[in-house]
Amino acid sequence: MSTLSDLSAKGTAVWLDFVDRKFLNAGGLQKLVEEDGLTGVTSNPSIFEKAMGHGDAYDESIAAFDKANPGAATIDRYEHQAIEDIKAAADTLRPVYDRLDGKDGYVSLEVSPYIADDTDATIAEAEKLWHAVDKPNLMIKIPGTLAGGPAISATIAKGISVNVTLLFALDAYIRVAEAYATGLEERVRQGQPIDHIASVASFFVSRIDTMIDKEIDRRVGEGDADSDALKALRGKVAIANAKMAYQWFLDFGKSDRWQALAAKGAQPQRLLWASTGVKDKAYPDTLYVDTLIGRDTVNTMPPATMDAFRERGTVAETLTADVDQARHVMAEADRLGLNLTGVTDTLVAEGVASFAKAFDDLLGSIAKKQPASN
Repeated sequence: MSTLSDLSAKGTAVWLDFVDRKFLNAGGLQKLVEEDGLTGVTSNPSIFEKAMGHGDAYDESIAAFDKANPGAATIDRYEHQAIEDIKAAADTLRPVYDRLDGKDGYVSLEVSPYIADDTDATIAEAEKLWHAVDKPNLMIKIPGTLAGGPAISATIAKGISVNVTLLFALDAYIRVAEAYATGLEERVRQGQPIDHIASVASFFVSRIDTMIDKEIDRRVGEGDADSDALKALRGKVAIANAKMAYQWFLDFGKSDRWQALAAKGAQPQRLLWASTGVKDKAYPDTLYVDTLIGRDTVNTMPPATMDAFRERGTVAETLTADVDQARHVMAEADRLGLNLTGVTDTLVAEGVASFAKAFDDLLGSIAKKQPASN
């Protein structure tokens, strides 16, 4: 077993932020499960665009679907391929799910980014995808937008596990954590079990530093009077922000509200660290793994970050270390006017737009494979 497998001993599950049919068919996912202790997979429109939109790995399957479903809409042709990949990944992870009694072993499939601000459409699509995949170790990804909150509650109340995506700000995270609890409470009121419903809250990390650092560099370059203080925050804000979210998670776990649900078998909504690939080459390529290790968390890594951590990662419980320093970083960011709220609001909007653009490109690529007769 590799260094990656050691993360689980500290409570951080290792998930892969990547899906590709060739990789699945070649046994790549199974190998990661066996050698690295991998326990989950995440996907998104950008990942599927890279997988399906380039090369010919899906051509034969698309042609077979077209033959059986002449005149099918492009979105249906995409969903069929995505669902096949998700089913395959779920089957590979099913022994993990069974061994851990439903506490891990999940694969995530995202609702359309086109409906990120439509609560009712999100609920309907979540239920549709859940039944289409028909695997107990599926999580439906729902963006943590304002419209996403009630959609999360309703979806959880239906007994569907949820991966809440595109979280950047503490207040947004608190909103969706409470939405998860509300969904569980509704299910309890219905007399339904809650012990095999799971959820993760996907907190995006590196993109915060990318935007904050850009502003710091601009101000320092212009000779800002606070240049030294600004430079001291470079590469620090995203990790501090994540640590504050984790502190809230720990406190919520002690609350009467959560304890009442835990007594009925509720699983904690684990914080999942996403966007953990380092964008700035000045930082260690394992930065957003080394610094975010702690119980009841997940780190979903792109293959390159996984390779880097396997080779030179450091395993220690870091999420609960230097919390006062993290609070100081957040206070300094506020004092220096770095406008973290504005940054996180922008990142949510950009994230939705980015996924929608990837979805546009993906559907465009699939449409080009449309048979001439259609």
